[in-house]
Amino acid sequence: MSCTKHWNIKGEKFFELHVKFEELYNDLILKIDEVAERILTLGHTPAHNYSDYRKTSQIKESDQVSDGMKAVDEILNAFQSIIILQRELLLLSADAGDEGTNA
Repeated sequence: MSCTKHWNIKGEKFFELHVKFEELYNDLILKIDEVAERILTLGHTPAHNYSDYRKTSQIKESDQVSDGMKAVDEILNAFQSIIILQRELLLLSADAGDEGTNA
């Protein structure tokens, strides 16, 4: 998910979106850490450069950082992509008998 910087949001829903976007990217940081730790547990090295993330990500960086409602739409689209990828990963890890990844 692209991290919309909450201080750039403008418009009628500024206060609500400001708080929510901060919550979302703080949660994302925790999830990235959990995934990286799982990758290490499986004996691999997780990507750690922003340039690597940009090359491999199916979610593209947003340039709609000040229009709150456009940012919400982009976040919802990103969540849709992530859910599809998560379902694929769940099937692959289940087939591999990898309950740790499924958890």
